[in-house]
Amino acid sequence: MKKITVELANPYTCLIERGALRHAGTLAKKYVEEGNRAVIVTTAPIRKHCGAAVEASLRQEGVSFHVLEMRDGERYKNLSTVEDLAVRLTQLGADRGTVILALGGGVVGDVAGFLAAIYMRGISVLQLPTTLVAMIDSAIGGKTGVNLKTGKNLAGAFHHPRAVLIDPEALTTLPEREYRSGLSEAIKYGIIRQPGLYQLFEQRGEEIRRREPAVLDPVIADCVRAKAEIVAADEKESDLRRILNFGHTFGHALEATTEYRHFLHGEAVAWGMIAACHLAVRLRRLRAETARTLIQTILKTARPLPSIPATASAVLAHTATDKKMRSGVLHFVLPRDIGTVEIVRNVPAAAALEAVREIIQLSQNSKQMNGQAEL
Repeated sequence: MKKITVELANPYTCLIERGALRHAGTLAKKYVEEGNRAVIVTTAPIRKHCGAAVEASLRQEGVSFHVLEMRDGERYKNLSTVEDLAVRLTQLGADRGTVILALGGGVVGDVAGFLAAIYMRGISVLQLPTTLVAMIDSAIGGKTGVNLKTGKNLAGAFHHPRAVLIDPEALTTLPEREYRSGLSEAIKYGIIRQPGLYQLFEQRGEEIRRREPAVLDPVIADCVRAKAEIVAADEKESDLRRILNFGHTFGHALEATTEYRHFLHGEAVAWGMIAACHLAVRLRRLRAETARTLIQTILKTARPLPSIPATASAVLAHTATDKKMRSGVLHFVLPRDIGTVEIVRNVPAAAALEAVREIIQLSQNSKQMNGQAEL
């Protein structure tokens, strides 16, 4: 089992191993006090594929537990869902010694983590991610929260898990579209910090897309290690951690514009990264040739991406409510080269608008299916 520690004042470990969910009970037993219980927060589809292994492991270790199912999908990542789960916790008699097991993808992890952060002013949570996005990104770092009608993740709290248990075998039943969505977040790490990981996508991208363990498992570990290092260096996103938002300013705006019904998160981020490349070229911070290479690799990795059913002005309007807005100024994370990005302030609205128009046009072009890009 690979162990990667997030080095904070209260450090915690990310455990990575195929079949790890079958040992969830062993992990939970370390944190569930005698006489108390665990509460699994999940969805019906995830419970169908992964729940049996976790529940059997808890029984084997003598850990008492209940299961709370929430509705599946990004549109249920809201305060209403959190309130419903909190009420059901009280009906179960959950107290400060109760431990939540967040079994699912990014939506479950964010909702269950936020629930743990606010229930009785904070209880323990273990993250058991079952999607690629959650394994390499959202389950690590303590950022929890839900969406408001006005924007994504605008209500939330920092609440780190006690541990993260990552089982790549869970990805074998993940729908193809969900998996490709996660690959967008994976290649992000290569672009912002790890050129070697980016080169792996260029050289062995099809093996990664086929989920071959010999290539995929090291990719997961590299991404987890990068996220752990960044979080340890900047826990509350005051500086370095902001580079993790590469592609997310435009991506979150795309999700909000389409009311969280059209894109998976990674799909929106993929378009957001492509828009950021176009914007960097317009601002003369990135060579057009490098941008073309980045865009082609993103498209080949995440293809096919859904078209963008929105106007550029509508998408840009939603960036105004993004969490990365500081003192009325929006910050964009833009690439300078493969493996290097920078945070840029005071971006002209006209340049950002043109970048969105570029991705809208590309999204309507059949060439994007084959990973072709023009600048």
